[in-house]
Amino acid sequence: MLDAQGIVVERRGRKLLDDVFAAVQPGRVTAIVGPNGAGKSTLLKVLGGELKPTSGKVMLDGRSLATFTAAELAARRAIVPQSTTLSFPFTVLEVVKLGASVPGFDQHPAHSRRLADDALSDVALEDFRDRLYAELSGGERQRVHIARALCQLSSAPRQRQQTAVLLLDEPTSSLDLSHQSLVLAEVREQARDGLAVAVVLHDLNLAAAWADEVVLMSKGRIAARGVPAAIFKDDLLSDVFGCAIEANKTPPAGVPYMLPHLLRPATSIAKREIQRGNCSAAPPMGYAWPRLEPQPQRATDRTTPCD
Repeated sequence: MLDAQGIVVERRGRKLLDDVFAAVQPGRVTAIVGPNGAGKSTLLKVLGGELKPTSGKVMLDGRSLATFTAAELAARRAIVPQSTTLSFPFTVLEVVKLGASVPGFDQHPAHSRRLADDALSDVALEDFRDRLYAELSGGERQRVHIARALCQLSSAPRQRQQTAVLLLDEPTSSLDLSHQSLVLAEVREQARDGLAVAVVLHDLNLAAAWADEVVLMSKGRIAARGVPAAIFKDDLLSDVFGCAIEANKTPPAGVPYMLPHLLRPATSIAKREIQRGNCSAAPPMGYAWPRLEPQPQRATDRTTPCD
């Protein structure tokens, strides 16, 4: 298990994370959700050992992550960041095989090729292996790096009882609907095979549909955590996101889904309230603003045209 205990990350006097406790368990998908600036990506970096916390610790199978060497970490966890810059003219296959090229993995080239091909097939990119990475769309590049992470974990030398962790930061942000489902289905399959998976998601519907557990973050702290049905409640989501959100259920499975609400300020007063963070000043999408009847003009309201 990957376990964050009392994590604090402070930069320039500001706490990006404040006393965060979170666990990512093998065989489960944990979705980290929350508004912009809530600390989701910071938490993922701390969980992956990329960012050292100001205080607190992260434990992997009871051992402090700070004691792992870079090679040991590479064998136990793979990270897919929000974006990756790659300027060399690598093919898709070459990028994916980078996951198996960590010193100490010592994979035979033919075996590495098979693992890379399997990873490409998992994200439906098997026909892209000879394409140049730089020529791909943003969504295709995203899937290439997911394949690279899968190739890394499948080729890493570790004992069967050791937890392997897959950490993904907004892996569906550039994907269309069908590929969102494809990627998250593969994420669930990896968890079913024993991986501990944590994924940052902005789409609450995807989190509700695919996650076993949800960690809801707000202002660097964990506002709530639990199964989706327990977290996706109207009052909790509306409070954390600062706007009206209604969680509904689709029959017959009862999977929660969220309806985003369009804010349409009708008056300057309502607009100012929304800018201050009081989104309740606007009605949710689908509700009509009350009609404002013209008021008789008083003498004191008259204005004099300027020259």
